[in-house]
Amino acid sequence: MCLKKCLVGLTFCTCYLASHLTNKYVLSVLKFTYPTLFQGWQTLVAGLLLHVSWKLGWVEINSRSRSDVLTWLPASVLFVGIIYAGSRALSRLAIPVFLTLHNAAEVIICGHQKCFRKEKTSPAKICSALFLLAAAGCLPFNDSQFDPDGYFWAVIHLLCIGAYKILQKSQKPNKLSDIDQQYLNYLFSVVLLTLAAHPTGDLLSVLDFPFLYFYGFHGSCCASGFLGFFLMFSTMKLKGLMAPGQCAAWIFFAKVITSGLSMLLFDIILTRETMG
Repeated sequence: MCLKKCLVGLTFCTCYLASHLTNKYVLSVLKFTYPTLFQGWQTLVAGLLLHVSWKLGWVEINSRSRSDVLTWLPASVLFVGIIYAGSRALSRLAIPVFLTLHNAAEVIICGHQKCFRKEKTSPAKICSALFLLAAAGCLPFNDSQFDPDGYFWAVIHLLCIGAYKILQKSQKPNKLSDIDQQYLNYLFSVVLLTLAAHPTGDLLSVLDFPFLYFYGFHGSCCASGFLGFFLMFSTMKLKGLMAPGQCAAWIFFAKVITSGLSMLLFDIILTRETMG
């Protein structure tokens, strides 16, 4: 059992690292800044893979009543906000900065539990939330590459995450499972982002993208879709197999590794571009 947990944890860390690096490469190096298309593609691939997994019997997706689906609809809207704003923010911010701001969503969840649901919150959790808030608050004053638009979208991203998790916790346990929720998120995201591609101008602007017929771009987009699915799947396995404390430790470890390696890799890329 211990070996199985370690393998699941390492798989999660690998998917987390590869997913963020691939997305950052597409968004910042290739500069594919068309979030309705990029996120629409990722959710389409992940949704198809999840549907195939269901048909093959690898996962269980239960047919629920229309009322359950409609109840989950606001959360699916927030999910679209999470991935759209996250894509806009990640295209402008370094991965360590993005993840630090991403972590600040825990402050919203902790504040809601303490102030509105009147739940007992341990001093350690409160201190942790305050530390995350302080870290996020200090970033704009110490970021040599400060980008107002990047921070704006990062704030929208963390607000959507906080609201999404609050709605998720308010759901009754006997309603939608995590897989059911994610399946609905993918379906709704594909529809909404497809409809938004033309009004936002992404559908026409992408024709001027210089790497549109570049094999490296095609491969990176395919990898991002598959990695997004594997990250989602490994996250659910991690949460289902481990206690909350162990799960949080693995997530923290994945973020530290991702932040460190991203700084190293993108410094190398920038150095090569400068020398070139």
